[in-house]
Amino acid sequence: MSYSELAQLELLNAAANVSSQEDLDALRLTISLFFAERAQKAIDKMWDEGIFDQKKLDELRGQHFRTPYNTF
Repeated sequence: MSYSELAQLELLNAAANVSSQEDLDALRLTISLFFAERAQKAIDKMWDEGIFDQKKLDELRGQHFRTPYNTF
């Protein structure tokens, strides 16, 4: 099994034990914090390697990267 498949099984097992809105909120928060921490580590690494710096941060400030929605 791939790590992706193993992760899906772990999440399914965790979801099977969710029995209230409070549990669901806690699970969502835990998953969100996990990915936020990973993103912060990646940004810190890019900063340390000089890939991302204050100049680049200033360039990105105010940019909009959302996909525009098509209106039909």
